[in-house]
Amino acid sequence: MSTAPKSDKDRVIIFDTTLRDGEQCPGATMTFEEKLNIAALLDGMGVDVIEAGFPIASDGDFEAVNEIAKRTQNAVVCGLSRAGAKDIDRCVEAIRPARRGRIHTFLSTSPVHMKYKLQMDAQQVYELVISSVTRARNHTDDVEWSSEDGTRTEFDFLCRCVEAAIKAGATTINIPDTVGYAVPEEYYDLFKRVRETVPNSDKAVFSVHCHNDLGMAVANSMAGVRAGARQIECTINGIGERAGNAALEEVVMAMRVRNDKLPFWNNIDTTQLTHASKVVSAATSFPVQYNKAIVGRNAFAHESGIHQDGMLKNAQTYEIMLPETVGVKQTSLVMGKHSGRHAFIHKLEEMGHKLSGNQLEDAFVRFKALADRKKQIYDEDLDALIDEGMVHAHDRIKLVSLSVIAGTRGPQRATMKLDVDGETRIEETEGNGPVDAVFNCIKALVPHEAKLELYQVHAVTEGTDAQAEVSVRLSQDGRSMTARAADPDTLVASAKAYLGALNKLVMKRQRDVTQANAAAAAS
Repeated sequence: MSTAPKSDKDRVIIFDTTLRDGEQCPGATMTFEEKLNIAALLDGMGVDVIEAGFPIASDGDFEAVNEIAKRTQNAVVCGLSRAGAKDIDRCVEAIRPARRGRIHTFLSTSPVHMKYKLQMDAQQVYELVISSVTRARNHTDDVEWSSEDGTRTEFDFLCRCVEAAIKAGATTINIPDTVGYAVPEEYYDLFKRVRETVPNSDKAVFSVHCHNDLGMAVANSMAGVRAGARQIECTINGIGERAGNAALEEVVMAMRVRNDKLPFWNNIDTTQLTHASKVVSAATSFPVQYNKAIVGRNAFAHESGIHQDGMLKNAQTYEIMLPETVGVKQTSLVMGKHSGRHAFIHKLEEMGHKLSGNQLEDAFVRFKALADRKKQIYDEDLDALIDEGMVHAHDRIKLVSLSVIAGTRGPQRATMKLDVDGETRIEETEGNGPVDAVFNCIKALVPHEAKLELYQVHAVTEGTDAQAEVSVRLSQDGRSMTARAADPDTLVASAKAYLGALNKLVMKRQRDVTQANAAAAAS
C-alpha cells in the first residue's frame, strides 16, 4: 500500500444505497427499525452519503428517510426522486431535518427507455432535465442528477444533458450502468470522453453506479474512477436489483489492497465491514455466499493441504490482506454455560455488537438457554443469536412452543402454540414429514394464502449439536419476503423462519391498508 501523502483529488466519495437500491432486491424489504439501525452503522463506519430511500414510493419510505435525516451525525442524507415536481417536493420534505441533505433526481436518456418507458422525445427529456434539476436546486445546493441507462444513451445526447444538468445546478453527475451491460474498457472510455467533451464538467463530481448482471460491477466502478469519477455508488454485500450492485466492501478493499494500481482513498473504517455485512444479511434475510469476496465465510478459510502448509509458514502465501483489517477475528473464543454476563458483554463488544437495556438482557437470557442445549458456543452462534433477536423483536406472531412426532411410522404430527398479537393459539396438525406438519400447523393457526418459494437449511457451526440456520421465502399477491432463523433444533428454526417471513408479509399488508385508508381520507 502506498505511503504517499493523500491528495484531495484522489479522494473517492462512498455513496451507499443499501437502503434504497439494495432494498429493491426482491424479498429484501427491511423494517423501519432495521433501516435506522443500518443507517447508524453506515454513518459510524465512515460512509459519505447515505441514500436513505425513495420518499415518494410510500409513507413508510418517507418516514424512514425523514427519521434517518434527523439522526445521522456525519454523512449526507440523500433521497431519490424522479423528475416530477411531486417527487422532488416530497424528497425535499423528507431530507429537511438533515444536517446535510441531498436530492438525487434521475431521468432516462437511452433511446429504448425514452421510447417505451417515458414515451417522450429527446427534446422533452432534455427540457425535463433542466426543470427538475432547477427545482431541486431551489431547495438545496447539493443536487445529484442521474442519466438512467446512461451506458446505452447516445453519446452526443448524453453530453448535452450532462452539460444542461450542471448548468441548472447539479453538483454531482451520475452515469449509471443501469442494466449491467458495460465492460470496464468502454465504461472508462465513456467517462473520459464525457468529461473531456462537456465544457463545464469540472464544476461537478462524476459518479459511477454499476449493476452486476455480467459480474463486472466492481471492475466497471473502478474503471470509472480511473477515468476521473470520484464517487462510487454501492451497497453492503452488493445487494440490489436483479444480480445486485457493486459491493461496498469490494470497492473499498480494492483501493486499499491495490493502491499501487488504484491510487485512491476513502474514509471507510474497514474493520467494520464484516459486521456491516452480517447486519444487512440479517435484516434482509439474504445469506452471504460462502465464497463472497472480503466478507464471505470462506474468504479467510484454507482447507487445501498445500494452502494450509503455506499459511503456517507465512500468511502472505495465500492471503493478500489481514483478516483483522475487515473485522474478522483470527480465532473464535468459545463461550459456554459457565460464561457470565461480563464475559458475554465483552465478547459482544469485541464482535461489534452494541446492545443496551432490554436488548442486552433478552440476548443474555437467550444465550444461557442456548448454552444449556449446546456444549460450545462460537462467534457464529452469537451472531445468529443477536441477529435473530434484532430481526424478530417487533413480530406480531411469535412462537411460544413446538413439539413434533416424527419417524418411520407416520403420519408425522406437530403441536404448536403461538402468540398472535397477545392472544395465545394452540393447534395440532399432520403432515407429509415433520417440516410439512410444522408449516401446516402455522397455516391452521394463522390462515393465509402465501406460497412457499424457498426452504433452505445449513449448519451455523460444525458438530452434531450445531445450530441449524433456516431460510424461508414466502410470496403472496406479487410480494416475496424472506426470513432466516437459527436454533439447535432444525424444526424450531424452520418454524421461526416461516413465521419471520409471514410477519413481514402481514406487516407489509397492514402498511398498505393504512396508506390506502389515509389516501382515501385525504381525497
